[in-house]
Amino acid sequence: MIYAAFAVYLYYPYFGVFKRLDYLLLVNVWLGAVGCFILSRRWVSCFYSSLFAGAVYGFGPFMLSLARFHPTAGLIAAVVPWLFFPATFGTRVKRQWLSWPLSAIPFLAIAVFFQIGVMVRLFAIPIQAECDIIDLAGLMAPLVMAGRSQVVISFYHIPLAAFMIGLAMMLAARRYGVIAIFCVGAVLAFCSPIFSVSPVIWLAIPILCGAVAVGIGLQGLLAAGWRDKGQVLVITLIMVALAAMTGTASAKYANTAPLPGVEAAKLFAQSVGMYLLGAIAVGIFYFLVRAKLRVHWVRLFILCLAVGVDIFLGATFIVDKIIL
Repeated sequence: MIYAAFAVYLYYPYFGVFKRLDYLLLVNVWLGAVGCFILSRRWVSCFYSSLFAGAVYGFGPFMLSLARFHPTAGLIAAVVPWLFFPATFGTRVKRQWLSWPLSAIPFLAIAVFFQIGVMVRLFAIPIQAECDIIDLAGLMAPLVMAGRSQVVISFYHIPLAAFMIGLAMMLAARRYGVIAIFCVGAVLAFCSPIFSVSPVIWLAIPILCGAVAVGIGLQGLLAAGWRDKGQVLVITLIMVALAAMTGTASAKYANTAPLPGVEAAKLFAQSVGMYLLGAIAVGIFYFLVRAKLRVHWVRLFILCLAVGVDIFLGATFIVDKIIL
């Protein structure tokens, strides 16, 4: 219900100009968010961490930016989490060796969809649409890249910190399978088209893995103890460094005469605010951990407020930018 209500909120102002097939955009973001939420439950026990993991995928910059293409492009990305269910939940006890071949299902499904699309002349994403190294700037400044790139590669600002924590936790737990899938999807996204598949759609796989890592990282922050204070401090300093970097970019563009430069400066300034909010939130976690205070509900409130504000404002801006 939360995902459905947010989807309606984002797209309701544009119902008047929607064509019949455009309503598929609501289904895409909802379906992708629910699929990622369920998938993340395999590794994340905290409901709220999984809730935000689903939101980062379904309402993330990548999924929302697919609205620039045919509505079925977002549908492909929305189905990807569901296609990982057999590998994730079907091999937990017996026949675990099947998880590797079953993990190939999403890759094969994407290739088959595009082959069928060629036969029926449905081109969900132009094959000429490719990813570029400059698109990785979206990881740091998603709002700026929303107006400059065809697709935005990002998890938003504060979830980026959770992604780094989650990635470190997966490495420590030797979740090499998830990391391998992340790497394969990322490599395909930056390669030349294969089997008439637009490289852009392969991003759905690493973005999904990243969203799951965000959920793991958020859970790690909520459960952080005395021994984790060093890692929490490092994440705080990283958020401060990102705020400084985006602040420098904002100052640079503020002195640019053309209107696009001024707009970029304002967007960088918004990113500075989000990173500072994240630094404050994680900084509070650090002092709580150092004082050996669990206060779970205080941690949960701070985390939900910071991440929720970031996703809400970011998703609203990106939808407005793309639809308009």
